[in-house]
Amino acid sequence: MSTTQGVTGSTASAAASAAAITSSQATQDRFLKLLVTQMQNQDPLNPMDNAQITSQMAQLSTVTGIETLNATLQAMSTSFTASQSLQAATMIGRSVLAPGSSIQLQNGAAVGGFTLSQAVDQAVVTIKDAAGNKLHSVDMGAQKAGNVMFQWDGATDGGATAANGSYTFEVSAKQGGTTVAADSLALAKVDSVSLGATGVTLNTDVLGSVDVAKVKQIF
Repeated sequence: MSTTQGVTGSTASAAASAAAITSSQATQDRFLKLLVTQMQNQDPLNPMDNAQITSQMAQLSTVTGIETLNATLQAMSTSFTASQSLQAATMIGRSVLAPGSSIQLQNGAAVGGFTLSQAVDQAVVTIKDAAGNKLHSVDMGAQKAGNVMFQWDGATDGGATAANGSYTFEVSAKQGGTTVAADSLALAKVDSVSLGATGVTLNTDVLGSVDVAKVKQIF
């Protein structure tokens, strides 16, 4: 898959460059034909002046330059996307931390996380079941800004042990009594990588399709 994507990206880049050259050459040929025709049929008593010819040639140069620039940018974009997909392919089988509020409990272990925009003196994670009922609270205490991980062993506040499965969580964070935004992060395993019109996406077991740009941490 990686080799094919690399060859496809190179072929697309070459095709874009060839198309740009052909388009620019065609534009120049049309301009020169029109200019020659215009000069051949100009009024002898009121011929075209040098400034007018120079202005038209400058316009042609600008149009040609823009076409070449657009083709170059397109080729660079195609090459970058192919390179990005090859890099993303190395993430298959690994776990990533990305936006989401799901947590998977398996054999008495579940891992989740959240992102803080600033340091806080209090952070509490509340784990809930599928019906939204509160099962357990994890007091994380004071935390620094950035990504924060937490673990849950399946124990509930009622003294029972939760069954293996999918649960949700939410985070409450405060600094000096003021609420601080905390973005939930879910841990998911990457099963495959897709390359689409919007770029590279990771297909995971927990979060479904995830934009590779949204990944906060890789394990």
